[in-house]
Amino acid sequence: MTKANIIEEIVNQTGVARKDVSATVEAFMDVIKSSLIDKKENVYLRGFGSFIVKHRAEKTARNISKNTTIVIPAHDFPDFKPAKSFVAKMRGEDFAGEE
Repeated sequence: MTKANIIEEIVNQTGVARKDVSATVEAFMDVIKSSLIDKKENVYLRGFGSFIVKHRAEKTARNISKNTTIVIPAHDFPDFKPAKSFVAKMRGEDFAGEE
């Protein structure tokens, strides 16, 4: 499913104008990106999942074709962890826990 498909589905379900839905979806994604990139804050969406910032330490790697050693610098990257209730629904199970 693409962003255009998501926008189309929301328009069909809510009857809100496509332009307004598109602006809302764009703003939603911008807020998540800004939180992760600029503020290094995790984003928690109850019942859906969490967008979290993970950190990778600096490491040494080998370039086999050139037979050299390179250093990969430390960096942050985004990760998504689905909510337990979401995973349970994907499996077709009932989820009785709190989340």
